Amino acid sequence: MMSDHPTPAVPQSVQEPQTSTQINTPADPRSSISDQDRYSRQVLFPGIGASGQQLLASAHVAIVGVGATGAATASLLARAGVRTLTLIDRDFVEPSNLQRQVLFDEADARDCLPKAEAARRKIALFNSTITVHQQIADLVPANIHELLSQAHLILDATDNFETRYLINDYAVQQSKPWIYAAAIGAYAATMNILPLSINHQPLTTNSCPPTACLACIFPKPPTGPVETCDTAGILSTAVNLAASIQTTEALKLLTNQPHLMRRTLVSFDLWGNQRSEINTSTPNPDCTVCGQRLFSHLSGVGRPHITLCGRNSVQIHEHHRPIDFATMRTRLLPHGEVRFNDLLLRFTRPPHTFTLFPDGRCLIQGTTDITLARSLYARFIGS
Repeated sequence: MMSDHPTPAVPQSVQEPQTSTQINTPADPRSSISDQDRYSRQVLFPGIGASGQQLLASAHVAIVGVGATGAATASLLARAGVRTLTLIDRDFVEPSNLQRQVLFDEADARDCLPKAEAARRKIALFNSTITVHQQIADLVPANIHELLSQAHLILDATDNFETRYLINDYAVQQSKPWIYAAAIGAYAATMNILPLSINHQPLTTNSCPPTACLACIFPKPPTGPVETCDTAGILSTAVNLAASIQTTEALKLLTNQPHLMRRTLVSFDLWGNQRSEINTSTPNPDCTVCGQRLFSHLSGVGRPHITLCGRNSVQIHEHHRPIDFATMRTRLLPHGEVRFNDLLLRFTRPPHTFTLFPDGRCLIQGTTDITLARSLYARFIGS
């Protein structure tokens, strides 16, 4: 609960499939449920089997964004037995999330719990053997190597193209596979990106040629107004379709079957009953990212502030310094209502609400004017 007072494993790499027909089920003090019982129906599926389940138990997946798509994907992977998850999200749970973000409940919304932490707690309730590294952070060039370096696979569940192009730069540079996914309105889309390895060796034992990267298909991020769930709405069915396809493709890769992965950008309009695919099987030799290896997003060139999906707000993240919430509460109380816990501080001065995180990052609701948001931050939090 948020109040006026503060509330006082190295993952293994993906290995070769085992020849054993039994699932390795070491005793886990966190759970009385054996892996054989938990995953018995999944092991019966010949595409996974006992050897595939062992590979999932040694896999580490990073999910960037734990909103609608990310929450559904995290739930599916945890239930499938992907033993280590890194969940990265800068946002907190709100009532409007409950319509589609399957890992959250009303208590999370009332407490404004950060999404990464709320997801970690919920996953622990249905699979306590999963290790979840929750990262309450905005993925930016300064922290991307630290947050993603241990993952075998990166899954995109973000709400903006700036972060997706950043992930694409990093994945191509580091030869890490990633999967793009998006949902808006009744529309769902996803695309697998398998970069060429740095030493031109296959990413997995089963050799698979590289695909086009995001910049091959879309050389530049979209310009002008872009639809968000705040303007176009969103169906939970579209979210869950995108997450299901993304997760299935991830399971193919993590069980050492990349040759089965789809090599198209596929999209569905569930309301209009339309489906389309774009071939992504061959990289564009003139691509600035995977062809010329120019990583402008990774270097932070021209990185803008980002207005969040579903909310009239601006994020301020250039002030990276520790914040003492107790001291900040004393400072802000004369100006409005203040609540805080270990994870965030909420300061309300109508028509604006500040959500401040321990590293100085702040979401300012009630405006999309970046100049005004910066001014409010400087006035109340400090420049």
